Amino acid sequence: MIQRFDAGPRLSEMTVHNGVCYLAGQVAVGGATDIEGQTREVLAAIDALLARAGSDKTKILRAQIFLADLADFAGMNRVWAEWVVPEQTPARATVQAALAKPEWKVEIVITAAL
Repeated sequence: MIQRFDAGPRLSEMTVHNGVCYLAGQVAVGGATDIEGQTREVLAAIDALLARAGSDKTKILRAQIFLADLADFAGMNRVWAEWVVPEQTPARATVQAALAKPEWKVEIVITAAL
């Protein structure tokens, strides 16, 4: 069975299948304009989605991080380091990419176990 969370015409915010949660790319929608604030918003959204499925950040298998500007790498990493659980860090990749809206500085895609 496939579960879809917040399904819309183009995407679902999360799908769950065979004990794995697949999150859509999460972006800041709360008004933060700096990289640290946007990263905090994105990570809070990830926490909330994972909780809805019965998972949490200790079960993240993989994180894909897209930065609009690699100059923001250090700021994003500071917030990430505060958020992740030591010894429970996932596999991760970070790349620079043109994001869909110019105000977005970071987008994070997560795959996690239940």
